[in-house]
Amino acid sequence: MKKILFILMAFFGLFSSQAQQAKSIHSLKVKALDGKTIDFSKFKGKKILIVNTASECGFTPQYEGLQKLYETYKDQLVIVGFPANNFGGQEPGSNEEIGAFCKKNYVVTFPMAAKVSVKGKDIAPIFKFLTDKKLNGVKSTTILWNFEKFLLNEKGELIDTFVSTTKPTSESITKYFK
Repeated sequence: MKKILFILMAFFGLFSSQAQQAKSIHSLKVKALDGKTIDFSKFKGKKILIVNTASECGFTPQYEGLQKLYETYKDQLVIVGFPANNFGGQEPGSNEEIGAFCKKNYVVTFPMAAKVSVKGKDIAPIFKFLTDKKLNGVKSTTILWNFEKFLLNEKGELIDTFVSTTKPTSESITKYFK
């Protein structure tokens, strides 16, 4: 009987510690393109779509779809773009140049973070969270290219990821807002 009790206690202890490891993105803050701070705690109650972006990528026209998605579901969704130069050198500009490009070419009004690294030894903490199951509690994933998308629920918990070829206005994303 003691052995069974010990096994059950160990199981529930392990289970609860794993549950405690799953964090919310709401505890994170990042630098914005304009030098201000993006505080994810201000997005509590809304879904969050995080996208690693690049200005010189074949998927760059997805900015248009991201802006449309943002405008359509603004009451329940915030999109945060993260420029990154990790793939093919397709985001070579400064934060100021990236901001000007997004406004001029796609009239982007959703929050844009300062340029970060989304993989490797210098991975930004937010992308470490998004890609590591030990931190997000859902799954580990590898970012393969620009414009990969991470959807989080109203509590800041990861609920789904989408590869670059998934258009922002596709049913696989919009189904979460209906």
